[in-house]
Amino acid sequence: MTISDDQLLASLGYKQEFKRAFTPLEVFGLGFSIIGLIPSIASVLVFALPSGGASALVWGWATCAFFLTFIALAMADLGSAMPTSGGLYYWTYKYSSPRWRTLLCWIVGYTNTITNVACMASVDWGCAVQIGAAASIGTNMSFSPTTSQTYGIFVAIMFTHGLVCSMGTKVIARLQRVWILLNVCLIFAVIIGLPAATPKEFKNTAKFAFGDFENFNGWPSGYAFILSFLAPLWAIGAFDSTLHISEEATNASIAVPWAMISACGISSILGWGVNVALAFNMGTDMEAILSSPIEQPLATIFFNSFGQKGTLALWSFIVIAQYMMGASFLTASSRQTFAFARDGALPFSRFIYKVNKHTLSPVNAVWCTAFLSLLLALLAFAGAAAIGAVFSLAVIGQYLAYSIPISARFLGGQPFTPGPFNLGVFSLPVAIIAVTWMTFMSLVFLFPTSPAPEAQVMNYSIVVLGGILVLSVIYFYFPKYGGVYWFKGPVTTIEHVPGDESEESRGSLEKRPASTQGSGEKA
Repeated sequence: MTISDDQLLASLGYKQEFKRAFTPLEVFGLGFSIIGLIPSIASVLVFALPSGGASALVWGWATCAFFLTFIALAMADLGSAMPTSGGLYYWTYKYSSPRWRTLLCWIVGYTNTITNVACMASVDWGCAVQIGAAASIGTNMSFSPTTSQTYGIFVAIMFTHGLVCSMGTKVIARLQRVWILLNVCLIFAVIIGLPAATPKEFKNTAKFAFGDFENFNGWPSGYAFILSFLAPLWAIGAFDSTLHISEEATNASIAVPWAMISACGISSILGWGVNVALAFNMGTDMEAILSSPIEQPLATIFFNSFGQKGTLALWSFIVIAQYMMGASFLTASSRQTFAFARDGALPFSRFIYKVNKHTLSPVNAVWCTAFLSLLLALLAFAGAAAIGAVFSLAVIGQYLAYSIPISARFLGGQPFTPGPFNLGVFSLPVAIIAVTWMTFMSLVFLFPTSPAPEAQVMNYSIVVLGGILVLSVIYFYFPKYGGVYWFKGPVTTIEHVPGDESEESRGSLEKRPASTQGSGEKA
């Protein structure tokens, strides 16, 4: 027997508060636009080229695409069973053992919240850098933006994103169709246009494109190649983004998992094509590309092939696509912030947990996420390594938040009821491969980009992520006011959970008065 989206949400303990305006195509569009292949590659190409050259682009991307598929499948399996905006921390509570479920739910919720803030900051910072690169190209490299100027652009972008994401859900949903079209056009413009426009002196042989390896970072070649994975793993990520809008999607239990899988699969294939096109048409002088005054490797490659005017024309659309990427991500991340506040876990939860009666969107959660992103991006003033840590944190934090609920499903000893999409007997092997890969890559990204680093080029990801985890645990166990005294996991926002009459269920999804949620008082 099939049940409606509202009934499914009610069975998870939540009343319907958003308008379900996202069609399955638009759910895919949000995931696809957040990946945003060309603008994403533009943002992170600087991490790939120094750690492998053409081989990092072609084979690094292919390697990561293979393992990313397992993560998408494992997440889709869970997303179909329980499509709710809280997603990761809700699954953690549901499937973890009773002894650890509340603490793990708390840790995953805070990790997911802050990681989304880091992703938001890195996306909009990338957009600000791309605007600076456009200004540099337009002035024949006579202008190079300072950190302060880039941050000022970043603030303006974030502010306008706050305005866009405060609009009605239907408006944001319909925009996804435009963003799908723009991203697809950009991808094929590069795959087809770049080889056609590149002068002979910048064309490379197949031997170079598929076999060149250059290491500028000082690590052994094998490890340097692994470090280049930051580029594809950052570009194709945020699988939970479509999950966070599941309460605004029609047919969510099917639309959400298929959006995760299709966005990952299509982006992996098309992204590999883009990287092959770059490897064949970027010339052989990696050092010149990396040291260009444009300060954007992809823009430098385009400049060599299309010239100033052609590059500016194409780059303007890349900036628009990156801007759209940021708007989509703020939409998704604000819903997770809203959900965590709905369950009373965040400071000021009563303020954040508000749905605007005119737009039916969580306006307070939107601006809260935007404000935290502005604060995190201040790391840019500490140097390139510090802002690079924001990009690393976006990957490491995601993987921690993904790994815990995927593992809990099999280790927590709790029953699992599959949704319309499920992997069946393949669920366990897929989960093992996904969690092993995420654990390995998280450890890799905690290391600096070069051996024996000085303070200004140190990888500060461990400091930022470790600080978040330590502070969240301290907050949980803080005497008298800590979450251990009042946070009991997900709460119900309806009087009755359909189809669940058990005393155990009513206790595990405890209904608490709104006046105590997130206040630090005993419930």
